[in-house]
Amino acid sequence: MNTRPEIRAAAFDLDGTLVDSLADLAAAANEARRSENLPLLDEKLMMSYVGDGVGKLVHRALTADPDGQAPDEVWQRAFAVFAQHYSEHLDRHTYIYPEVQTGLQLLKTLGIPLAVITNKREAWAAELLRRLGLADLFSLVVGGDTLPQRKPDAAPLLHAAEVLGVKPENMAMVGDSRNDILAAKAAGCFAIGVRYGYADMDKLAEDPATRPDWIVSTLPEIYDRLRPDDRH
Repeated sequence: MNTRPEIRAAAFDLDGTLVDSLADLAAAANEARRSENLPLLDEKLMMSYVGDGVGKLVHRALTADPDGQAPDEVWQRAFAVFAQHYSEHLDRHTYIYPEVQTGLQLLKTLGIPLAVITNKREAWAAELLRRLGLADLFSLVVGGDTLPQRKPDAAPLLHAAEVLGVKPENMAMVGDSRNDILAAKAAGCFAIGVRYGYADMDKLAEDPATRPDWIVSTLPEIYDRLRPDDRH
């Protein structure tokens, strides 16, 4: 795009966009497998299971299948194990991606309110942001259980835009996955994909349905593209 979009608010995915939480999610999922006497799964395989909420993550981890559905009784037991382990080890190995904090602080200097929209449970997301020292940068956290709908549905983005007092077309959605891009398009938001997350953003961009408006390698790039041009 040649013209600078009118961005008055920005929403960010959490896992794979602001933080790399894969090691802690995989450890909790493997703890759930261990509780059912199943062999542990490779962390890289687990990466492909993340992004649709922990309920689906546990189903996928138990069945070792992205479309898998574990028997309800097994899932209930394993989910309880996952939830306890993850709650207790929320930030053991999770870290903020490079330049994320800088990028968020730069966007704040433009007077842009920031939100987190994640498919992770709201309480876990809020607590993780608090522990990592990011909570104060955000005006709103929308989790996978905040509303009946979650990404790729447009509802969480439309809710965030309403709370932040902006039109959806004036809000950017920044994420690393197809769910983030699909949700942005469904809501009429400006879609920004990051290259460093769990999905291959350049590959997603090959399909018009999952092609973001911008692709960036770091969050400060968003600030660089949005900041006012000082040239006269």
